[in-house]
Amino acid sequence: MKPNKVVLAYSGGLDTSVIAKWLMEHYDLEVVTFTADIGQGEETKDARLKAKKLGIKKVYIEDLRDDFVKNYVYPMFRANAIYEGEYFLGTSIARPLISKRLVEIAKKEKADYICHGATGKGNDQVRFELAAYALNPKIKVIAPWREWDFVSRSDLMKYAKKHQIAVDFDKGKKSPYSMDANILHTSYEGGILEDPWRKPEESMWLRTKSLEKSKSRPQVVELTFYKGDITAINNRKMKPSKILHELNMLAGNHGIGRDDIVENRYVGIKSRGCYETPGGTIYFKAHKAIESITLDRELLHLKEDLTNRYSRLVYNGYWFSPERESIQHLIDKSQNKVSGVVRVKLYKGNVIIEGRKSPHSLYSEDLSTFENDSGAYDQKDAEGFIKINSLRLKTRSK
Repeated sequence: MKPNKVVLAYSGGLDTSVIAKWLMEHYDLEVVTFTADIGQGEETKDARLKAKKLGIKKVYIEDLRDDFVKNYVYPMFRANAIYEGEYFLGTSIARPLISKRLVEIAKKEKADYICHGATGKGNDQVRFELAAYALNPKIKVIAPWREWDFVSRSDLMKYAKKHQIAVDFDKGKKSPYSMDANILHTSYEGGILEDPWRKPEESMWLRTKSLEKSKSRPQVVELTFYKGDITAINNRKMKPSKILHELNMLAGNHGIGRDDIVENRYVGIKSRGCYETPGGTIYFKAHKAIESITLDRELLHLKEDLTNRYSRLVYNGYWFSPERESIQHLIDKSQNKVSGVVRVKLYKGNVIIEGRKSPHSLYSEDLSTFENDSGAYDQKDAEGFIKINSLRLKTRSK
């Protein structure tokens, strides 16, 4: 039977507007659009109007900010996930949620296909499709960038003009970067960034002030954790999306959260990208600080071993895999007593830990003091510990 519907992940920009028309032409499908508001800013405002102008009858626009932060960002931060030691996975973590809703809407609309606008060179195509197949093995995916003859944005513009597709590009403003944004981060690729030696233009950064223009005085903030999640800023309790928004504002004013990295894409290409993850940078450092006094040493080290694997799973698109879910269960269990308060100082791009406390702290001043410990620890015990642990080293050197 001929397929009749496709659900398109739609932003209202040039690429997805062209894709919507192209799907109607080349697949003779009824296009249903889905736009997720995950905190990217202005992008969702005109999506409904633009879709209607294309002749699309069914338009879904959903505010998923709370769902995104609570059920995707927070679990990832419990893991201290960071890809290749630098990338906070801001784009990667958004894809599973978008795919999940695409599949759910497709089921509701009895659509045979879903469609995304990711290119054939990047990671997003993998992330979108692995998530979709994990949730519905029978779903069919259309990936136009792997099918059509267009090779550049100029080709898309010609097609848009030919079919009278109204896009912001018509105003003569061409963004020099390929960008992605959500409440956690903004990413920049392409343009002059394709030369890893060239520095980014200051005008590129949208969410953080330069160090020169950031606040001249430090700011001290107290962050309250409960089971690994920040629940309050300066004793003000807020929902997760509001917490992250507030952290973004604080960090941005102090020039915190910029990264310029060359990463290894899953598809085998090295890619240079610039990222702003202002609130996430504060969160990451503060979470490690509260863990330092609440986690047992071996549990902490086991968690560190798993963090690299977990980060690669998120980056490569395996959010709905059994291995990621299993690691998540262990990580969530490890956070049962990761509660307390961390005091941080924000200044000129730095997040400086100034204090941490917890009712579940394993830190013992009696044991660690350089003063008289009143017999809490017998230093002579260290001699036997060293002898036992040096035995294999002595044997090896014979």
